[in-house]
Amino acid sequence: MALEQGLIQVYTGDGKGKTTAGLGLALRAAGHGLQVEIIQFMKGWPGYGELKGVDWLPTVAIHPFGRSGWVHPDQPEPCDYEEAARALAYARRVTVSGQADIVILDEVNVALDYGLLDLEPILALLHEKPPAVELILTGRNAHPDIIHLADLVTEMHKVKHPYDEGISGRQGIEF
Repeated sequence: MALEQGLIQVYTGDGKGKTTAGLGLALRAAGHGLQVEIIQFMKGWPGYGELKGVDWLPTVAIHPFGRSGWVHPDQPEPCDYEEAARALAYARRVTVSGQADIVILDEVNVALDYGLLDLEPILALLHEKPPAVELILTGRNAHPDIIHLADLVTEMHKVKHPYDEGISGRQGIEF
């Protein structure tokens, strides 16, 4: 099954659930036999549950790019720029080739916000997207130009979060 019309979706905002929304879409698509490629920006840590979870979804592939530690927004390391560029190059190849029905650029908005990527190549990718490819961009602080080009934009807004009460991220829930 191929998509008749691929759109551009953005999941952004300060609330929890942006990556989870993309992963949920991948799960649904896998149930229909669609080929999904997930490219993760700034996520080189091997402990994310989704890295193991996709093993049960034969039509879903996940590709983490980044180092295992957190990227400091004001002090990125040289490898952070290199990994973000590698991730975007891979995302472009996968998207433009049409080899996947759905391409998810997880945390690409944050990589752009942190200055690891330039806006123009991302906008070019949005314009080059083949008509039958669904493209999803996740992460906080989506750029207004990306929002303008998107067909669907969902902003997750934090009302209350366990972090505020000192509860750390939980394996299987937050990672």
